[in-house]
Amino acid sequence: MGPFEYRDHELHCEGVALAKIAEEVGTPVYVYSRGEIERAYRAFDAALEGIPHEICYAVKANSTLGVLGVLVQLGAGADIVSIGEMYRWLRAGGDPAHVVFSGVGKTETEMKTALGAGIGAFNVESGEELTVLDRVAQSAGKRARVSIRVNPDVDAETHPYISTGLKTNKFGVTMGEARELFRSAAKMRGIEVVGVDCHIGSQLTKTSPFTDAIARLVELVQQLAKDGVKLRHVDIGGGLGIDYGKGETIPTPAEYGMAVRTALKPLTSLGITLFTEPGRVLVGQAGALVTRVLYRKHNEAKHFTIVDAAMNDLMRPALYGSFHPIDPVENPDRPKITTDVVGPICETGDFFARDRSLPALEPGELVSIGACGAYGSAMASNYNTRPRAPEVLVSGSSFTVIRTRETYEQLVANERLG
Repeated sequence: MGPFEYRDHELHCEGVALAKIAEEVGTPVYVYSRGEIERAYRAFDAALEGIPHEICYAVKANSTLGVLGVLVQLGAGADIVSIGEMYRWLRAGGDPAHVVFSGVGKTETEMKTALGAGIGAFNVESGEELTVLDRVAQSAGKRARVSIRVNPDVDAETHPYISTGLKTNKFGVTMGEARELFRSAAKMRGIEVVGVDCHIGSQLTKTSPFTDAIARLVELVQQLAKDGVKLRHVDIGGGLGIDYGKGETIPTPAEYGMAVRTALKPLTSLGITLFTEPGRVLVGQAGALVTRVLYRKHNEAKHFTIVDAAMNDLMRPALYGSFHPIDPVENPDRPKITTDVVGPICETGDFFARDRSLPALEPGELVSIGACGAYGSAMASNYNTRPRAPEVLVSGSSFTVIRTRETYEQLVANERLG
């Protein structure tokens, strides 16, 4: 049973009716279940029990302070891809010593700031980046702890935009280059080599890509040990998928943990710690975007249901053609029609569903777009000068507004007439 369920034909998040939230906060609004985030984190953590491990939450999935605060309290570390994400993590109470800094384009300013904060490790993604980081660290009188990200050329079998482990992707260094780069890094005065990292993609629906990638990491770690380069951790990234309601079979955290445990077994004697970077699997199913029907229209080819949320609030359908479950907030058991659910933005790509079978929705009705806890609010924009939606965190029978709706004054606060 998920965090969103019908009670007396009315959709609730935990113990709170979505209609009550919409009445008090307005629409569109993001609603998150604290209990679901806690459940998902604990399930993931339990799946790795017995393996020395650290869970570094992928902040890019959902970077709202109220959500980060829940994960900090659970004991998570963080995987960041910008100093802005580090700033948010620290504001939420996170420990910089449990932060890994990923990304192919770190600037020198970002490197200096992260070094000053005392982050746990940089996931270095190229030879040139390593050289720059060495220079920056030496000039600051520090040694940067480094994990080199390798690209194992493993097909994650996911959407091409979120596949990151193929040789045609921009991420990491090739397996052929990695061994020599590690040897070079071990000789740099500003670098302390601590680990190896890979991340092959997002929304994975099988464990085999993980185990294939880990097998290549294991071989590399064993080769490096012979070279005298002893690593402290292996970072296998994130990427475990969630159920978006299309009937896919998704590995459970327990199944994922079993596969990872088996794949890492050859490294048991080396005393290596496992790092993981889950994002979507921890927060994805905890969130929904609640929106209100404005109008219906029916032309010669299509029926449209127009709602007050738009692609600036939830970009995934327009960007990836992604599927999200859509349900009426009240009275779900009624005759269905085939309709496109669309927003008010002046783009044909502004849609949440196409040719979807849904109950015939009336103007003024509330609709829940599910599985929006990851890459929903984090990718929101102000396109068409639309204020970003508020965000609400539900805990049991109460809720807290963890982000208020933007005002028009805030949208132009940093602008000046020429």
